Amino acid sequence: MTIDIVNDGAISTGNVYSQPQKTGVLYNAYLVKPKFSANEKLLHFFTSTIAKSIKFKFGYENKAGWAKVQEEKIQLPTKNGEIDFAFMESFIAQLEAERVAELEAHLVATGLKDYTLTAEEEKVLAEFENYKFEQFNVIDIFNVKNSGNLLSRDIVENSGETPYLCASSENNAVSSYISYDNKYLDKGDCVFIGGKTFVVTYQEKDFYSNDSHNLVLYLKNEEEKSKLNQLYLVTCINKSLGHKYSWGDSISNRKIQTDKVSLPTQNNQPNYAMMEIFISAVQKLVIKDVVLYANKKLDATKSLANKKA
Repeated sequence: MTIDIVNDGAISTGNVYSQPQKTGVLYNAYLVKPKFSANEKLLHFFTSTIAKSIKFKFGYENKAGWAKVQEEKIQLPTKNGEIDFAFMESFIAQLEAERVAELEAHLVATGLKDYTLTAEEEKVLAEFENYKFEQFNVIDIFNVKNSGNLLSRDIVENSGETPYLCASSENNAVSSYISYDNKYLDKGDCVFIGGKTFVVTYQEKDFYSNDSHNLVLYLKNEEEKSKLNQLYLVTCINKSLGHKYSWGDSISNRKIQTDKVSLPTQNNQPNYAMMEIFISAVQKLVIKDVVLYANKKLDATKSLANKKA
């Protein structure tokens, strides 16, 4: 039961993490061990309050070393002049129950609650190594266009519900959600490439873009078009072209005209059905642990509620 504090890094110095399991750290971080009898919930509470105290006080030129951090003060709830550990545990338990309930509702609403593989999915996973892949011209598979161009100085962050995309690999390239003139919107249900960084993502909703060098790829085969097979295509584009481009030699609409992408085929055509089934299977394998975790937490919450009743 320790707390991990990062003391080095351009943007990570001052980051704080709960470590309920036995752990070690690299040279640029250190572990803080509570002097009280800690459990996971108390650890999370203290991690949060330490993070709030130090995160924005330190940076690359002023690193969050222990000599400085140990002098910082944190705010804690008290009762009768003593630290109220019971409140902290109860507060974290309540937050956890709320988030797990939200997760459960999301899993049900999105159809991700069912993680049992179908016979088709098992077959595709078992035979994946035997599928034939062929090279296709990107422009034979996609209609390619440059995205719109909204400079960050021209938008108000968190002013709406429409994704504002950048070339970052974090948060599916979404920098913020904004409100702006609809004439600058790009249509969603597409593959988006951050031009300067070659970050490739699937964008389900209509969006605004921060740079006209970004590329938007729309699948030409409308009958086969789905979210799942486009997620597969994102990886194919990444694997096929990622090695070619860098910040100093970025992709462009002109360059992509001669690029090729490797895709699984059937009868010499892209096998979109296989792509969809494969992603569905992978999605279930990935979500299984999340569903089991949510079920375990919900059962524990119900059990505690029944004991109190």
